[in-house]
Amino acid sequence: MEVIALIAIVSSVILGALIAFIAFGSYFNKRKSEVVSIANPNELNSKNSRPQQTKKSQSKPHHHSHADKDSNKRHHPLDLNTLKGHGDSVNGLCFSSDGHSLATACDDGVIRVFKLDDASSKSFKFLRINLPAAGGHPTAVAFVDDSSSIAVASQNLTGASLYMYGEDKPKGGDTKQQSKPEIKWEHHNVHDKKYILTLFGTKATHGSADGSTIIASSSEGTDIILWHGKSGKMLGNVDTNQLKNNMATLSPNGRFIAAAAFTADVKVWEIVYSKDSSVKEVTKVMQLKGHKSAVTWLCFTPDSERIITASKDGSIRVWNINVRYQLDEDPKTLKVFPIPLLDSKGTTLQYDRLSISPDGKILAATHGSLLQWLSAETGEVLETADKAHDGDITDIAWAPKPIPVGDKRVTILATSSVDKKVKLWAAPTL
Repeated sequence: MEVIALIAIVSSVILGALIAFIAFGSYFNKRKSEVVSIANPNELNSKNSRPQQTKKSQSKPHHHSHADKDSNKRHHPLDLNTLKGHGDSVNGLCFSSDGHSLATACDDGVIRVFKLDDASSKSFKFLRINLPAAGGHPTAVAFVDDSSSIAVASQNLTGASLYMYGEDKPKGGDTKQQSKPEIKWEHHNVHDKKYILTLFGTKATHGSADGSTIIASSSEGTDIILWHGKSGKMLGNVDTNQLKNNMATLSPNGRFIAAAAFTADVKVWEIVYSKDSSVKEVTKVMQLKGHKSAVTWLCFTPDSERIITASKDGSIRVWNINVRYQLDEDPKTLKVFPIPLLDSKGTTLQYDRLSISPDGKILAATHGSLLQWLSAETGEVLETADKAHDGDITDIAWAPKPIPVGDKRVTILATSSVDKKVKLWAAPTL
């Protein structure tokens, strides 16, 4: 009996152990399947439950993340297209008067003239113009009279130069035969060899002017020079006497030159034309006083009757310059807007550049890589692109006329940057 009882006890123990083993085995298999399920990245539902991956498995998500990042940048509501192909930082850009050509100045020594038949195209044809070997790198561009003539400012170790490239008109009226633009005139060591900051051109239509293009170049010194676009003749020059220039520009009708400089005041000169349409003289006619710190940038409104200024004092001012200054009438401040841009400490930042839309209603402004559109009437922010480029924006310009985008025509802003790209943006709705 004792033997039978012992056998029963041992059997019970073995049976219990067997049952326990099967139960624990089932439990561990279940846990294993759960671990495998969690470790499968394709079945991840929680961003916080990231498994450890090998280097091989990490490469694919990194690649896709980079693509998604680029995709997100492209899909800002106003971001229409990107003009690629530049080999270095793009320093300046300019639209032709019909809006269908966009010239860019790049540190790789090349001027590119893009044809914008449709701003939504996947690729754009462009004309490539190489600066002379000793020409240095182009810093700014301006169209002269038509889309086949371009003035270029450049910089090398010996100083600043100006070139004008133009095409010879084909004989017999054969417009299909196009020749590559050649240098029509050039000037070297201009502005006492100082760096040329800005180059602005406009068709002079005021008074007895004949509509030919005049160009204003401003240096990092205090001088501004006025040039005749086609001939390259120097028409006049002024000295701002304000320690250093930030920029200078021309009114759209070719009547005024205005300069933003180191001091808070903006000086304005009038270009006086003779009866034969030549420039008779350039005289200082008014001074815009009201800012408390240096003016970083300014632009004329399309009707040439107002100037918009941005200052380091954190404000934007709109000035009426359509006054009888001959009778000592002073220009008037029409509006003052705070710059709607603050740093992390709440300090107002400054705008680097301003540009007004062709209808005079939208003001585009930049700070570093940030791009904003403001109402020129109220100063209200219409839209902001925090990272419009992958680096600082170097220049901005509105197309003077709407450009086709598919079956529509759209008012477009172009921006250039140190990131080797030029972007096209649609105007926001008011």
